[in-house]
Amino acid sequence: MSSEPKAVVELTANDLQGHGSTYCPNPKMTLWNQHPRVFIDVATTGEGRCPYCGTVYRLKAGEHLHGH
Repeated sequence: MSSEPKAVVELTANDLQGHGSTYCPNPKMTLWNQHPRVFIDVATTGEGRCPYCGTVYRLKAGEHLHGH
């Protein structure tokens, strides 16, 4: 797999669920492009990569998670 992400999705702190995770595929992805839903930890390092499609999810610059 290439080190370059297929796509980068920037998130706000409000976009994250629970303890700072999101899921892929996200609602903006087209139906033909979907794979099994996986939860991706963004809180630990500020970004995470989907193991299926390589999409990178990261916090927008200047965003801070509350309670972390």
